[in-house]
Amino acid sequence: MKNLKQLIEEAEKKKIAIGHFNVSTLEQLKAIVEAARNLKVAVIIGVSEGERDFIGARQITSLIQSFKKEKLSIFLNADHTHSLEKVKEAARLGFDAILFDAAKLPFKENISLTKQAVKIAKSINKNILVEGELGYIGDFSQILKSLPKKAAIEEKNFTKPDEAKLFVEQTGVDLLAPAVGNIHGILTSTKNNIDFAEVKAENPRLDIKRIKEIKRAIRIPLVLHGGSGIGDKDFLAAIDAGISIIHISTEIRLAWRRGLKESLAHHRNELAPYKILPSVINEIKKIVIKRLKLFNKI
Repeated sequence: MKNLKQLIEEAEKKKIAIGHFNVSTLEQLKAIVEAARNLKVAVIIGVSEGERDFIGARQITSLIQSFKKEKLSIFLNADHTHSLEKVKEAARLGFDAILFDAAKLPFKENISLTKQAVKIAKSINKNILVEGELGYIGDFSQILKSLPKKAAIEEKNFTKPDEAKLFVEQTGVDLLAPAVGNIHGILTSTKNNIDFAEVKAENPRLDIKRIKEIKRAIRIPLVLHGGSGIGDKDFLAAIDAGISIIHISTEIRLAWRRGLKESLAHHRNELAPYKILPSVINEIKKIVIKRLKLFNKI
């Protein structure tokens, strides 16, 4: 079976992108794996530090390993890792990739810490992929009333090609996540943030020209974070411009909540989770299939 690095290289050549979906529950994981199995495509499962603390870093590693034994191209990423201790933990447990996120820090500090993260991770597992993030796009995958403070939402604050080149050269990262108009979370124009079925997203506009410029400058795979809420045309243009991995989280959380709400309303007297949760899985699966078809140009 091909490893993650090989599949990313294939994605670059084919001008497609690998879908990266965050999980913190078994329903989310089950939906993503079923979608990938049905479409016969690779996926990356992301778990942030908070998600790892909830689901268990060792436990999610074992689950992903079990899918690999079934010859499925399912990979595990330690998403948004902020501490070097968590880098060590993920590398030792056998994660396929680590995103070390020091994007909120000044440029030189980001380089220094990311360089340390690469050194530590590679000393434990030379084949692990380490991703760096350059440009702050917010912290949380959630419904937003306004744009995140200090996020790179204007062109002047987007990741600059020359800085990206210097960052990659000095840190040795395998992958780079730039700020190119993307944000974490989904903006809503409605005041009702509880009824998630009614939320209407305002799609961010990606700077496709900037993606091309960064790709030319660094020549390593690019990762797009904050994919939820972005329009299909922007996704396809970004993939053609050099994006090889796309992160989706908020859309998965919305589908989980929407599916649970609808299922509980339909099964008012039901107590068995295995009878309530299939609707949740199906709701998430619809989103994942839609995204995977788009990213893989199926």
